[in-house]
Amino acid sequence: MSKKLIYITDNDLKRLKELIMVAREFGNEDEKYLKELENELTRGKVVKSQDIPNNIITMNSKIRLQDMDTQEKMIYCLVFPDNANATEGKISILAPIGTALLGYKTGDIIKWKVPGGIAKLKVEEILYQPEATGDYHL
Repeated sequence: MSKKLIYITDNDLKRLKELIMVAREFGNEDEKYLKELENELTRGKVVKSQDIPNNIITMNSKIRLQDMDTQEKMIYCLVFPDNANATEGKISILAPIGTALLGYKTGDIIKWKVPGGIAKLKVEEILYQPEATGDYHL
C-alpha cells in the first residue's frame, strides 16, 4: 500500500525474480502475491549487497516491529517461501506482510491493507541483516 522508496540488494533482486519465474512456471503460488512482489521489486532502488546500509530489511533479516495500534512488539525473519514457518516467526516474502517489509529501514512505518482495514507496523530494530555480517549469499 505504501509507496515510500525502498532499497533492494542486487543479490536479493536476482533471487526474487527467479522465485517469481519458477512460481509462475509451476503455478504453486497465488498470482496476486507474485504481482505484489513484482511491483515492489520494480519500484525499489537496487544497491550492491556490499553497499546496503545495515538498517535496511533484506532477505533473511531478523527485525523487531511494533504494531502502531496495539503497541504489541514482534520479531520476524523475512525468508524465502521454502523456509517460512509462522510459529518460528519466519515470514515468507510472498505473504502480504513479507512483501510489505522488504526494503524498509529502521524507524519506517509500514502500512498495508488487511481485512480489518489498514495495519501499521514500525520497524524498531534490525536484529540481524546478512549483508551487515558479510554474508552476500546468492
